[in-house]
Amino acid sequence: IKNSEEDQTLHPPLLPSTVDLRQVTIIPHNEWKRIRDSLDNLTRKAACLRAERKAKKEMHFRSQEVVKHWTNTYAGMKEQKLEAKKKRDEEIEAERQILDVEEEIYKQGERKKAIEYAKQYQFYQTERVKNFHSGLLLSRVMKERDAQIEYQKNKIKSDKKWEEQLKLNIEKAFKEEQEKAEKRRRNRVALANDHLKQIKEHEEEEERRRKHEEKDAEEIKRQNSLYELEMRKKLEKKKEDISESRKLFFEHMNDKNIIKAVELQQQEEEDEKIRKFIKAKKRLIQMGKEKEAETHRLMEERRERINNFLSELIKEKLDNEDLIIARDIAEAEAEWEKREKEKYEKNKAELKAIAEYRAVVMKNKEEEERQRKLEAKEQLLAIMKADQIFQEHEKEKKRKADKKHREVRDAHIQQMAKNKFNAKQEKQAELEYYRLAEALVAEKEKEFQDYAREVIELESESTNKYIYPLVKAVQEGHGGGRGPVFVDRGGLRPSYQANDTTGVQLPFYNSQGSKYSNFQKSKGRLGFTW
Repeated sequence: IKNSEEDQTLHPPLLPSTVDLRQVTIIPHNEWKRIRDSLDNLTRKAACLRAERKAKKEMHFRSQEVVKHWTNTYAGMKEQKLEAKKKRDEEIEAERQILDVEEEIYKQGERKKAIEYAKQYQFYQTERVKNFHSGLLLSRVMKERDAQIEYQKNKIKSDKKWEEQLKLNIEKAFKEEQEKAEKRRRNRVALANDHLKQIKEHEEEEERRRKHEEKDAEEIKRQNSLYELEMRKKLEKKKEDISESRKLFFEHMNDKNIIKAVELQQQEEEDEKIRKFIKAKKRLIQMGKEKEAETHRLMEERRERINNFLSELIKEKLDNEDLIIARDIAEAEAEWEKREKEKYEKNKAELKAIAEYRAVVMKNKEEEERQRKLEAKEQLLAIMKADQIFQEHEKEKKRKADKKHREVRDAHIQQMAKNKFNAKQEKQAELEYYRLAEALVAEKEKEFQDYAREVIELESESTNKYIYPLVKAVQEGHGGGRGPVFVDRGGLRPSYQANDTTGVQLPFYNSQGSKYSNFQKSKGRLGFTW
């Protein structure tokens, strides 16, 4: 019993408790296995194929890992060749890099040499160094000349022939100097004439340019006047269009008023016709009533006569005659009542027709008035809408114009600020340029002074007699002029040209101060007494 209870606890029943066992079909185990195999055949085949594929793939990976490091295979040999080629390429690249570094070092040295040579050549090509070298050459020439004069003095012989030859040579040299001086003067005159010709050509060119600019200005002015004229024409045309539109609008409104007046007149005429018709109708009704009253009076008189006659007949006739008279009276009364009824029906029909006609006419008039008011309202709305659209269009144009003016004003303000900022930047750049130029000039001046000092010291070792040109060339200020030194422009010494045909450079005279340095003496000299 215990085992059976444990079995029940561990193995729950396969069927629910609500299943009727009499409705359950029991099949053998082999048949159940066959059915299950037939149902799961494709799934199991697919699982087997996947397992085989996975096993083959894993085996392939293991084979690749095993043979990857083998050297006796085609792939291993190829890999070894590639590694060897890579190693050789690396060695060649390393050698090339070393050669490139050496080439770069060599080229850098060559560049430094070229830069130094260029700096030295540029230094030698400056005006001050050229003037200094000219002074150096002059000092050496002077020294050589004195040496040659001394040498010539030592070689001079006292014979007369040599003196005459020397005199002739001196005269010949003097003539050559005069010819050279005349040639230089002619060259200077020709150069001055060329300068004057160039100045005249420049003036003519400037005059042509000025005339061309004046012509362009006149053309621009003419174009502006044409543009303003065109704009005025457009504005006048616009005003004419507006006045024409206003005139057409007023004419349209006048036409409407005329049409309205005509319609009102027609309406009054129709009303007058209706009033006349109603008056005539009333008169006809009154005449009908009067005629009816006259007829009624006549009928009463007739009836009275008949009654009198009948009363007389009654007196004269017998009872049968009374019956005949009563019958005639009844027939006459019936005829009269029929005639009166017909007349009343006719009058009623006529009054109904008149009322219907009046209602139709009033309805048509009301419909026409309503349609006219509706059209006038629609036209007024259209005019108001067109006016509103025109006002909105004008407002939009004004807004666009204001926006454009604001944009132009903002652009002008930005341009002014930008110009001011650019001017400030340019001023700062100019000051920075001047500062750098002064520093560069000071550095070049220092380099020149060092170079000149070394050369002067070297030249002064032999003699101090001929170093004045060098000392003169080393003086402060570069530019080669004779004017005062510009301290705020890097020590530039300008030159001033004479305003005449020669165009020579003016000399510089350094004043030693005024003779009249005493203020009281100056006042007395000028005649002031206070």
